[in-house]
Amino acid sequence: VLHVVRYNRNQLPELIEQINASGYGLTLGVHTRIDETIAQVTGSAHVGNLYVNRNMVGAVVGVQPFGGEGLSGTGPKAGGPLYLYRLLANRPESALAV
Repeated sequence: VLHVVRYNRNQLPELIEQINASGYGLTLGVHTRIDETIAQVTGSAHVGNLYVNRNMVGAVVGVQPFGGEGLSGTGPKAGGPLYLYRLLANRPESALAV
């Protein structure tokens, strides 16, 4: 399924807010030649997988870790550089006091 959305260029921030507010954030793709648009989307979209100017399928296990945000995923990408943090837990400083 391909969901295509046409939007007014100056309404891109509101569109990204709507996407973020949906609660889902597995994958988002954007095709554009405008660097400002790329910066806006990559800087503010809360998704697990963000593709710019390429197809959105075919992630290779061990090469392109896969994960999601919100209702669409489990957090940091398994195998990705931030995955270890998901396994850590904070301890209160009082538990560390000697």
